[in-house]
Amino acid sequence: MSDLEALSQLSDPVRRSLYAYVAGHGGDVGRGEAAEAAGVSRTLAAHHLDRLVEAGLLEAGFRPQERKGPGSGRPAKVYRRAAAELSVSLPPRDYGALASVLADVVELLGGEEQAERAARAAGLRIAADGGDPVETLRARGYEPYVEEGVVRQRNCPFHALAQDYPLLVCSMNLALCQGLLEGLGEDPGRAALDPRPGECCVTLSKTNED
Repeated sequence: MSDLEALSQLSDPVRRSLYAYVAGHGGDVGRGEAAEAAGVSRTLAAHHLDRLVEAGLLEAGFRPQERKGPGSGRPAKVYRRAAAELSVSLPPRDYGALASVLADVVELLGGEEQAERAARAAGLRIAADGGDPVETLRARGYEPYVEEGVVRQRNCPFHALAQDYPLLVCSMNLALCQGLLEGLGEDPGRAALDPRPGECCVTLSKTNED
């Protein structure tokens, strides 16, 4: 199935609602939980969830039952967002290839500090429109959420590039977020590196008013 065909699965409102809930959960979601969130029956939710798995938008697994032995039943089927990236560009574009070349150039020339300065400047430019930093990050695909007063981010918009150039990309990502905070009149020190598997490496600490 092509990326375009896979993404077309989200044209169905129920399917789109189920995907949004599972993707935003940040972990395994059972059929019953997803059905309740989307306001549909468990049977209908199961049908749509499995279609999303077939399209490569979700991954499926099984959650072992807490009760063991006879009568414990089968493991519950659960869903999570798929790790694969899908994109559609008309006409086709390949910005990722150029980004990889530029990352190679930065490392070959030892330009990491200059790259961080450029990233911080980019954050300042993003902040020029004003707004709340968390909502600005949300609009740029970071998927922020709050855990124990700390803003963490489920998605790294630069994930594919970060796999090949983790030190460079994470340091630039941090600098960009610090520039964003600075441009919005907040303490850039709120942004720090605190990586977690499957999430963005940058977090925002609480403000003094929090």
